[in-house]
Amino acid sequence: MQILNAGIKSTMPANFVSKFVKKNCLICANRTYKISDYDHIWLVAMGKAADTMAKSVHSIINSAGGLVIIPKNHVTQFHNKKFQTIKAGHPTPNKNSVHAAKKIISFLQNTGKSDLVIFLVSGGSSALVCAPFGIGLSQKIAITKTLLASGASISEINAIRKHLSAIKGGRLLESLQCPAISYVMSDVVGDDLGSIGSGITYCDKSTFSECLGIISKYKLAQKIPRIALKMLQNGVAGKIPETPKRPKIPNQIIATNSDCLGIMAKKAKSLGYCTKIYSGVSGDVRLAVKRILQKTNLKKNNCLIFGGETTVRLAGNGKGGRNQELVLHMISNLKQNAIVASVGTDGIDGNTKHAGAMFDRKISKHITKPYLQNNDSSLFFKKFGGLITTGPTHSNLLDVGLVLL
Repeated sequence: MQILNAGIKSTMPANFVSKFVKKNCLICANRTYKISDYDHIWLVAMGKAADTMAKSVHSIINSAGGLVIIPKNHVTQFHNKKFQTIKAGHPTPNKNSVHAAKKIISFLQNTGKSDLVIFLVSGGSSALVCAPFGIGLSQKIAITKTLLASGASISEINAIRKHLSAIKGGRLLESLQCPAISYVMSDVVGDDLGSIGSGITYCDKSTFSECLGIISKYKLAQKIPRIALKMLQNGVAGKIPETPKRPKIPNQIIATNSDCLGIMAKKAKSLGYCTKIYSGVSGDVRLAVKRILQKTNLKKNNCLIFGGETTVRLAGNGKGGRNQELVLHMISNLKQNAIVASVGTDGIDGNTKHAGAMFDRKISKHITKPYLQNNDSSLFFKKFGGLITTGPTHSNLLDVGLVLL
């Protein structure tokens, strides 16, 4: 647990914000912005780390105030009368997500020309800030649920989200009245700014045509609302303008999953383990497990640190998440006993209140098979032990895990 704890603690914004935010200036995309050049500095923070990001930045520059959008189940870590906190829906949007979008647009429209807005973006923003385009909120919720259950990657999910949104893919910036910069924590494998938070302060490299390709790939044409499919088809036909293809403001990624893995590896080495890192874990969880096992050194005193984000195609109606399912697949395929763990750095795994799981021995496939068939990994670990519960961490840098011998 010492190694996992080191990784989770390293995700807190206070550990890296000061590299980019100084008392007298801001560093973003290789440019320096003097704070004295602006009448007011405003913060607009959104995502699972919105409150801790805003708290860290405000503690350094004492901004004029702003907005903080966090998940509805979070207890805010930032209390300041200059800021309005809005709790919205996640992983699917709700009415407060729409309210948050409207509030941000209004806020941006009322800034002064000599002000500066600092956007603080982290994972979860896609659901927390929602402005459906051409469809209603109920349709947007239905599409989100269908996509999340399909096995599609977050980049594929966000491509469709962007093309059915009035603010994502950089469209939010149409409301800007002053200069702005954006600091981003990456919750996407590959750190694509166009996918993190659905590129809300960036732009969009995906197209309507690619969205239809994703619908076809996962056979979703009959599962999503017809009006949404029609919107995408109209986009391909040129009846709806494409999303912005060039960024309007500078965006700076300030933390990634790789940063996390580096801290974990350092801790493992300090404990005497021969350590190796495997980053960029992605795709179907079953295939990801095979790749992780191939990377694992089965000799004693070895530690494999891995990180990324897998996908799970839901076939059952059980309780679990990609981290718990990954560990369950792993222990079903181990050739010898080992400690296996995987957690979400945001503290939430799938449809449970747990962050992930840890187990210390191999288990026969005939025992794990029914749990995996029903996507009920959480029930397995509840019965046999191994659930890891942290509560919301107010951060998000993908998932981290280890194999320890």
